[in-house]
Amino acid sequence: MVFMYILSWLALILQVVFVTISIVAGLYYIAELVEEYTTAARKVILFMISFTMFVYTMFIFCDDLPWRMVIMGFVTQAFHLAIMGNFPFIKFLSIPFIGSVVCLILNHFLAFQYFTSFYYPFTQVLAYFTLCLWMVPFALFVSLSANDNVLPTTINDRHVDQDVVSNYFSRSRKQGLLSLFNYLKDSVMPERSKKSF
Repeated sequence: MVFMYILSWLALILQVVFVTISIVAGLYYIAELVEEYTTAARKVILFMISFTMFVYTMFIFCDDLPWRMVIMGFVTQAFHLAIMGNFPFIKFLSIPFIGSVVCLILNHFLAFQYFTSFYYPFTQVLAYFTLCLWMVPFALFVSLSANDNVLPTTINDRHVDQDVVSNYFSRSRKQGLLSLFNYLKDSVMPERSKKSF
């Protein structure tokens, strides 16, 4: 009996490791797709925002969610639309980005408060969180690395002596989800040495 208990914990740890590796591999692949197809990614994210607004509109007519949850959902999607105005360039200190983060936190607070007060089946609660709270922010998070490979269109005043492309490539290291995954891949995975004959 004790051996089976230890074996079950070992299997659980192994399953968590495999699931984590699968999620990271999927995120890496999606981040590469977003970098390659930024126009298509923009259209998909705009569709997700529109779909989320449609879901909130249906909540008005079909369900009895509190008005503050629905209004906060619409405000959050308005901030997401404002972020999409400069896609793939996302500024972390801009009002739309900070507003969307604050609204995301408030949305979670309101949702936890409501769903702990009234009983809903777990699948319905998970559907609300997935489609209304997590889908668009997750897509925006994955698309943060799309800004790394986009060539600039204006010259910075600080680097007048360089042209646009030289200025872009001489900047400091790139930041974003894909560069984080590349760093983890380079630091965790062993390098293969090439044989020279």
